[in-house]
Amino acid sequence: MNIIFEGAQGAMLDVNHGTYPYVTSSSTFAAQAALGSGFNFRCFSSVVGVAKAYSTRVGEGPFPTELKDEVGEGLRKVGGEFGTTTGRPRRCGWFDAVQVKEAIQLGGVDRLALTKLDVLDALPEIKVCVAYKLDGQVVRHLPAEPAAQAKVQPVYQSVPGWQKSTAGTTSFQDLPQRAQEYVDYLENWLGVPIDLVSTGARREDTIVRREIFPRR
Repeated sequence: MNIIFEGAQGAMLDVNHGTYPYVTSSSTFAAQAALGSGFNFRCFSSVVGVAKAYSTRVGEGPFPTELKDEVGEGLRKVGGEFGTTTGRPRRCGWFDAVQVKEAIQLGGVDRLALTKLDVLDALPEIKVCVAYKLDGQVVRHLPAEPAAQAKVQPVYQSVPGWQKSTAGTTSFQDLPQRAQEYVDYLENWLGVPIDLVSTGARREDTIVRREIFPRR
């Protein structure tokens, strides 16, 4: 029998390892599932991280890749990035590979589900943050100090967009070539396989590249 434990809130909101003081009151990493449930952590066979194809944040806190322009507004509108109960607009920006890689390392993530790929469909160019600049130096981690976090500037690599619809696609081979390349680019940069890709809001709008929970 397989049991799935689902976490809530993002890695950077973790009370111990997040962007303090802009954090929640508990741990958001996979290890908390063992502490909270009473299951021995050795029972866990896999840790699946979930990341959007771009970055978002709710409320205050450091957000180096935030887009305060028409691109950010477009991501918010197309992606429906508004709070479910409050309607509060989420802050949107380019994919921050630095923070996602840090979350993978801290959380023991061994595979990823990439969501909302279709939100990027119309963009001619897509940027990925691969490092930061801090006081003239290139750093490849998010500094721990809040003052330094507020000062970092993103270092981007650009990839071409596909400008074709991916909505509802359920086969990786049926994605536009450049959309496939974007997923592969993130996979190679992050160092873990991207086994699921979502292309829409419906449960069925999912590409299963590899089974993440094989039946026993």
